[in-house]
Amino acid sequence: EKQVFQLRAHMYQARSLFAADSSGLSDPFARVFFISQSQCTEVLNETLCPTWDQLLVFDNVELYGEAHEMRDDPPIIVIEIYDQDTVGKADFMGRTFAKPLVKMSDEDYCPPRFPPQLEYYQIYRGNSTAGDLLAAFELLQIGPGGKSDLPPIDGPTDMDRGPILPVPLGIRPVLSKYRVEVIAWEHQILIQPSSRTTRKTPTSALWSSGSKCYRRRNPAAPNQHTFASQDLPENELLHPPLNIRVVDCRAFGRYTLVGSHAVSSLRKFIYRPPDRKAQHWNMTG
Repeated sequence: EKQVFQLRAHMYQARSLFAADSSGLSDPFARVFFISQSQCTEVLNETLCPTWDQLLVFDNVELYGEAHEMRDDPPIIVIEIYDQDTVGKADFMGRTFAKPLVKMSDEDYCPPRFPPQLEYYQIYRGNSTAGDLLAAFELLQIGPGGKSDLPPIDGPTDMDRGPILPVPLGIRPVLSKYRVEVIAWEHQILIQPSSRTTRKTPTSALWSSGSKCYRRRNPAAPNQHTFASQDLPENELLHPPLNIRVVDCRAFGRYTLVGSHAVSSLRKFIYRPPDRKAQHWNMTG
């Protein structure tokens, strides 16, 4: 029997990707393969933790077999990560696999199964791990009523991104404003928190002021202490790592990578202001 589906690939973020460029960074994008179709996310420049925040929709996917077989054992989705080069073909960075959550046309789109939750998928490059993909996949059967019976895709909308659909509400993580503060000595260090970027805009970065050449070219730069505001998920398990690059300052504004490091978890560095109401109650009680 022929069954017709719509696949929704919610590609939110990747972390700790392979550094494909001499700068210690990459220009990553993801390609999603399902049956005979494939689609790509946008390219994000100079980052190892891209936040694509993009929904890829595969329409009219035809599968053959019994309905219950499709629900219990759907085909595998293949996701490959590439580094976009300015010249030549893209460089392969890693691959992972996922099974979609299946909803048949006679089932309700409601908790606890739907909407699907974002999960981490381990990316492999050969036999080595090469990062993680944070995504969710759902395969929705198109019934006799057509696509009008499918659950709607709930915003938000982003006019600056044109036809690119963001991950819908209810699946995307809830974000809160964080202030990332860094103190560095001796070396000039490029700290790169993860943030949403456009195709042509590099991720936000914090330059430390430990380098003499940096202070000379930036006399107004703060001394050793720098900070930036970032929108990060309220769920700490979804926080991206903090990538640190040490660079050598050369003539004519050139920088050569010396080394890099990733702080995989920010949990132990998170400062939570004390609950003053609770403190007042303990003192008066």
